[in-house]
Amino acid sequence: MAEPIKTDVLIIGAGPIGLFAVFELGLLDMKAHVVDILDKVGGQCAELYPEKPIYDIPALPVVTGQGLVDALMAQIKPFGAVFHLGEMVETIERIGDPLFRAVTDRGKVFEAKVVVIAAGGGSFQPKRPPIPGIEAYEGRSVFYAVRRMEDFRGQRLLIVGGGDSALDWTLNLQPIAASLTLVHRRDEFRAAPDSVNKMRKLVAEGRMRLVTGQVTGFAGEEGRVRTAQVKRNDGTVEEIACDAVLPFFGLTMKLGPVANWGFKLHDGELIPVDTAAFETSIPGIFAIGDINWYPGKLKLILSGFHEAALMAQKAYHYVYPDKRLVFQYTTSSTSLQKKLGVA
Repeated sequence: MAEPIKTDVLIIGAGPIGLFAVFELGLLDMKAHVVDILDKVGGQCAELYPEKPIYDIPALPVVTGQGLVDALMAQIKPFGAVFHLGEMVETIERIGDPLFRAVTDRGKVFEAKVVVIAAGGGSFQPKRPPIPGIEAYEGRSVFYAVRRMEDFRGQRLLIVGGGDSALDWTLNLQPIAASLTLVHRRDEFRAAPDSVNKMRKLVAEGRMRLVTGQVTGFAGEEGRVRTAQVKRNDGTVEEIACDAVLPFFGLTMKLGPVANWGFKLHDGELIPVDTAAFETSIPGIFAIGDINWYPGKLKLILSGFHEAALMAQKAYHYVYPDKRLVFQYTTSSTSLQKKLGVA
C-alpha cells in the first residue's frame, strides 16, 4: 500500500460545491485534498456546459459554467487545496475515531479525519462503444482516458470519435505516436472548428489518417490489440494495425463505488443526510450538493453552497475536538481577512 497522504478533510468531487467546501473549511483552518475522476476541476460545469449561461448564482446576473469554476478557483487560492485529478475513490474505511482511510483506483491512499462527498450525480464514466469483445482489451490496450501521454509514445494509435476529446487527443498525441489513425462514423465533427482544421491539415500532409466508418472488432491476444476491423462507409472492411485504441464516445453519470460505502440510499442513488450539518449515517462523512437527499432538497448550486457552510461548522469539531468554535464574519473579522489575504 502506498504511503498515506494525511489531511484534515478529503473532498470527493471537484465541482462547484466541492470547490466552495474548500473555502468554508479553509476559513476554519482545515486543510483539504480533493479527488475527482475528471482530468480537470469543475465537475459538470466544466465538462458538460462550460459555455452555458447560469442565471441563479447570487449577485451574478449571468455567468458561464467555466466562469463560475474560474471564480471559485480564485476564491479558494489562499487555502492551498491539493487536487488529485483523473482518479476515483474506490474504498473508504474507518480506522480511528475520527479517522478514515480512502483508496483510489490508482492506489493512492488518504487518511483524513473528515470525508466530504460532493460528487454531484456520481462519477463520470466513459461510454463503452458497442464493439464485440472490447472488454478483454480494456486497461491493457483500450483506454478511455489519457493519464500519461508518455505511455503512448512510439505506438501505433487508433482514436475513435468525433467530439472535442477525440480531436484534442488526436492533436496532442500525433507528434509522439509512431502512427495515428482517427476513425469517425462520418466526415462531420462535433469538435471546435480550429481543432478540426488542424486535424485535416495533418491528414493532408500525410502525418495521420482519417477513416470514415465504424470499428466492428479487434484481433489480438492477452489483452493486446494487434489490429482493428473498420467497416468503412463505402461498405469495404479495412484492417488497421494498432498498439492502442482510444475510444471517446462521451461520458455518462453513475453512482459508482459510493453505492458500496455502507449508506442506505434514497431511491437507490442519493445519500440521505441530516439538515443540521448534512452528515450521513456514518459520523464524520458528509454529503453535499446533488448527491445528497433530505426533505425539501433542491438540486441547485445555491443549495450546495449553503450545505458546504453548515458542513464545515460540524467538521471543525472532528478536526479540532478540543477547540471552541467562534463564529465570525468575513466582513468584520481581521483574522479571517488575513487568511484571505485582504487584511
